[in-house]
Amino acid sequence: MCLAIPSRIVTIDNMTAIVDVCGARREVSLLLLPDEARLEDYVLVHAGFAIQKVDNEAAVETLKLIKEMADAACDLEDEKINL
Repeated sequence: MCLAIPSRIVTIDNMTAIVDVCGARREVSLLLLPDEARLEDYVLVHAGFAIQKVDNEAAVETLKLIKEMADAACDLEDEKINL
């Protein structure tokens, strides 16, 4: 099972883009993307390839939920340490 996190396109050069997820950036190929990619679009990435565009509002909401889950997991870990 894979979990794809929406990645925001910050630069495009031909068929290669730099995407950003919470400050982490990586280079991805746009060759498999069925739709034209633009700056600020959100895409799902698998094995270094952008494979699908994601609605911007849905992407932002998904990232917000992922952050909330990560924060909750850290809070639980902190509680274990304090026991």
